[in-house]
Amino acid sequence: MRVGVLGGGQLGRMLALAGYQLGIEFRFFDPNAGAPVGQIGQLIAADYTDQSALERFLDGVDVVTYEFESIPVAAVRFVTERTKVFPPLKALATAQDRLLEKQLFTDLGIPTPPFAAVDQIQDLQRAATRIGFPMVLKTRRMGYDGKGQAVIRDQASLEAAWEQLGGSPLLVESYVEFEHELSVIGVRDTAGREAFYPPIENVHREGILRKSTAPAPSVTPKLALVATEYCHRIMDRLAYVGVLALELFSVDGELFANEMAPRVHNSGHWTIEGAETSQFENHLRAVLSLPLGATTMRGNALMFNIIGHIPPIERVVAIEGAHLHLYGKAPTEKRKVGHVTLVAETAAGLEAGANALRVALGLGKGDG
Repeated sequence: MRVGVLGGGQLGRMLALAGYQLGIEFRFFDPNAGAPVGQIGQLIAADYTDQSALERFLDGVDVVTYEFESIPVAAVRFVTERTKVFPPLKALATAQDRLLEKQLFTDLGIPTPPFAAVDQIQDLQRAATRIGFPMVLKTRRMGYDGKGQAVIRDQASLEAAWEQLGGSPLLVESYVEFEHELSVIGVRDTAGREAFYPPIENVHREGILRKSTAPAPSVTPKLALVATEYCHRIMDRLAYVGVLALELFSVDGELFANEMAPRVHNSGHWTIEGAETSQFENHLRAVLSLPLGATTMRGNALMFNIIGHIPPIERVVAIEGAHLHLYGKAPTEKRKVGHVTLVAETAAGLEAGANALRVALGLGKGDG
């Protein structure tokens, strides 16, 4: 079996590492000739508009998936017309547009913060009257890790936010004073069978994920069922195949959908060592019509992202239960260059290991 992967970052790299043990072959497509996957697999480096390169990429490939959601829809449509692509094109197109995404949630009865489309400053002014301050103005497309966003706290900052982001389709939504940021990861195969990992509690700083803990300590069994149900509704509506991550805000015992990711997700990296079957292996099982693996946890787990620097390796691996993953990327400011998973039998053991990891990784208080 050969899987084609659109995108060549760390998520594609981890998909391949999970798949090689199952005897799966991989071919990657990415505009960047220095993409991390080139260190471990065959990489075709070309622009997504290069159809002859896409044809070479598809030669001998059984199924295609993608490892991030900013791939041009036209390129994925070209591929879809020639071979199977999972997750489906509709899921990708929806996740690329925050307005379509919010409209999907609303249609499925999944609560979201109040929102409005913004095409001109008058739309923003009307939304301020209806939604109230503070609000968050976001580009509808291409925003990630906190990019393409501006918080509007009062009337005086409204015009400045418009000047910053105006000129592209926008969405504004109520600023949520959440208690916790959560995510739930589900997987659905070609026959419609589903499996879910326990909800995860996440800590972000400057829009970048810093830490994920599973199971989420703040989530009751009742709330976990609600989160799982919301993820199920999305996968069912989209006839989804593969791993889907749904990000949520927890406010006074209620959940509000923030956004979805039609791919393996940063908050699920802990599953490599912390679950019976990792999100990466289950994604491959799903798209290849193989039986899904158990999502049962192996004790308690957390994950720290490594951002902007390579830590002292010997100090990290010396910590009991710690597993270091480096992505083969040169460190630059705010760049994710790796992560560490920590697995422990007890919550107390997890906290002790987390404290040691914070020191080894040089983390500050705002990093989880």
